[in-house]
Amino acid sequence: MNAHDFTVTNADGSQRKLSEVEGPILVVNVASKCGFTPQYAGLEELHRKYGPKGLTVLGFPCNQFGAQEPGNAEEIANFCSLTYDVTFPVLAKVEVNGPNADPFWAWLKKAKKGLLGSEGIKWNFTKFLIGKDGQVVSRHAPTEKPEALASEIEKLL
Repeated sequence: MNAHDFTVTNADGSQRKLSEVEGPILVVNVASKCGFTPQYAGLEELHRKYGPKGLTVLGFPCNQFGAQEPGNAEEIANFCSLTYDVTFPVLAKVEVNGPNADPFWAWLKKAKKGLLGSEGIKWNFTKFLIGKDGQVVSRHAPTEKPEALASEIEKLL
């Protein structure tokens, strides 16, 4: 199994087949009212720099950590656009942990475990980098800034 086996939901409710993504994918659980929210700027920078070379950045809003993503799809989209000029896809809100975890996120957590082998997502802005083959290459903590992934992304392009 790999990322290309999954379909995710766009903010408008339509479906996005990850099998249609040919390059590497950077997946992030995002939130609008988090201390890490300024990372939207770094994610957008990666999208603008590496998107034309094949990188796809996907933001998945999640309200499971301190209720820091309370808005609906329209409110989230407006915030991202107006505050950080985000142009990469911000998808439908998901749960990343627990019994209602989105299947894609359940797979991500098993494919690349966190610190000390833990599967659970600890906080907003956890990042997964997926190679062109659909396999998870790396998992990055919320404290790691998006810019720090640039050299790893370049190797995958």
